[in-house]
Amino acid sequence: MALTPSRLFRRAINSVNYRLIDPLTGRKSREWASKTDFRKTHRRQFRILKDTYSFDEAVKRAVGGEFDTIGPLLRETLIFNGLKKDHYVIDVGCGSGRLAKPLAEYLEGKYLGIDVVPDLLNYARRLAQRPDWRFELASGLTIPEKDQQADMVCFFSVFTHLLHEESFVYLREAKRVLKPGGKVVLSFLDFKIDTHWTIFQNDVADIGNGAKPLNVFMSADMLRTWASHLDLEVEIIKDGNTPYIPLSAPITFEDGTTARDWASLWQSICVLVRK
Repeated sequence: MALTPSRLFRRAINSVNYRLIDPLTGRKSREWASKTDFRKTHRRQFRILKDTYSFDEAVKRAVGGEFDTIGPLLRETLIFNGLKKDHYVIDVGCGSGRLAKPLAEYLEGKYLGIDVVPDLLNYARRLAQRPDWRFELASGLTIPEKDQQADMVCFFSVFTHLLHEESFVYLREAKRVLKPGGKVVLSFLDFKIDTHWTIFQNDVADIGNGAKPLNVFMSADMLRTWASHLDLEVEIIKDGNTPYIPLSAPITFEDGTTARDWASLWQSICVLVRK
């Protein structure tokens, strides 16, 4: 994408802030102290992206990139784990609609997407083009739905940015809104996966710089323990480097590689069932 003069100017300002202003004012230290506030961190991160890229590019980068590739893969993950056309899906951390867009081609039932960044929610609403679906601003660690309503609650790249205590509370909320037999599908970072370890090394280098969202790691044993305390059944846990999602059509990633029959989500996956 060509850089306009105004975008080059903003990048220059960002560079001055990073190299001169931040060290003098201690702003990075204050940002680091607020790094665990996921609302402030993600909203600040999106403001930085908007200052650097076009709006369309910013909303896609805000959810991690590979927007048009990962979205269908997320949908196939839900379908493989039991999602039916008439089900009700709650998408926690729906972002800019990376899942909602391809899901709209399949799901005939209800959908609720929640997120902490208003601009991303508005973009997702426009992208899905489903006036019957709900997109709402996340409030606290609650899910705005009555008890035992949903068939599936998904957390894709959500627990990767929350404190463990916050993730546990969200799982408790997911259990509350799920029907008996309903499922939680969540992705997580795991120390034992080599590609995930690289993220941790980058986080170590990032100590003291609060500009990036927090990355939090989990383990299969931790999730099994949480499930036991919440009286949820662990259906599957799959490592992020294990291709297990069947594909209805080949998927080509931005680096040029193509997955034809099976694919992995890159993050590890856990599926929990409400008894």
